[in-house]
Amino acid sequence: MTWLITGGAGYIGAHVVAETLKSGRDLVVLDDLSSGVAARLPSSIEVERVTLTDAGAVESVFAKHYIKGVIHLAAKKKVGESVERPDYYWQENVGGFQNLVAAMKEHGVMNLVFSSSAAVYGAPTIEPGQTISEFENCSPINPYGLTKLEGEIISQALTVSGGFKVAALRYFNVAGAGQPELGDQFAFNLVPIVFEAIDSEMPPKVFGNDYSTPDGSCIRDYVHVQDLAEAHVAAIDLVESMQPGFEAINIGTGVGASVFEVLSMIQNVTEIELDPEIVERRAGDPAALVANVSKAKEILGWQSRFQLRDTVQSAWNAWQVSHK
Repeated sequence: MTWLITGGAGYIGAHVVAETLKSGRDLVVLDDLSSGVAARLPSSIEVERVTLTDAGAVESVFAKHYIKGVIHLAAKKKVGESVERPDYYWQENVGGFQNLVAAMKEHGVMNLVFSSSAAVYGAPTIEPGQTISEFENCSPINPYGLTKLEGEIISQALTVSGGFKVAALRYFNVAGAGQPELGDQFAFNLVPIVFEAIDSEMPPKVFGNDYSTPDGSCIRDYVHVQDLAEAHVAAIDLVESMQPGFEAINIGTGVGASVFEVLSMIQNVTEIELDPEIVERRAGDPAALVANVSKAKEILGWQSRFQLRDTVQSAWNAWQVSHK
């Protein structure tokens, strides 16, 4: 029996594919290749070039393959873009997911690992050093976060009406590379954005230095993508063995780093001096998001292994490979 990984040719997806293959499971990837790169994947992996917004094409993938479960990674994920194009994000992330679960129901596929996000928490009021647990009220402050929360709501409803078994992994900030050739090639997140600025000999931008944090910049929990990939295999094990139900699980390190601290680490790793430019805040950015990871340890038997330095160093090594 086969696990389907949507978005498996993407940055995170390729790491999840590599780690899931190590577990001995058969895989097929569904990806529209709008941002995914098929060359990231082993030649043995079949890639169905399908967009989730095409219900008929999604159905055909399930008709073709004997699928046991789905890891759903495919989504649009730029917070700023979601603020500018909320209708597009709803169509892609929610509409596409509805097509996916409809096909799952039709073919009796009940195992689901859902790629969620810390964005579902919105901007909780927390003290410096405080972490966010899965019991925190979810109140997204941007359309991207809303689409992820809607995916969780749909998933949870299907555990009652359709017997689904769901692990919703709430990612915090993902960075790094498990292998140099699998690094993040797109400047959508802080670390590669800074690398792109270095290549362009431009000052990296810091979006706001007046947040209620110790140094005024946003604080985030940066989890190594290799750790994240291993969490997905643990989540597969969980949903295969559990009764119908829904579990939301934070995936992070439990340790926060501010934008200025990340810039300092990048400067240390690259040995390139950075002189950041302070610009206005971005819409939809909370001051601080750091994971409480006790639930992941308890029910997945998983915890992060890599430190911020490891994450930045691996990301830099990969960036140099892909941007020679």
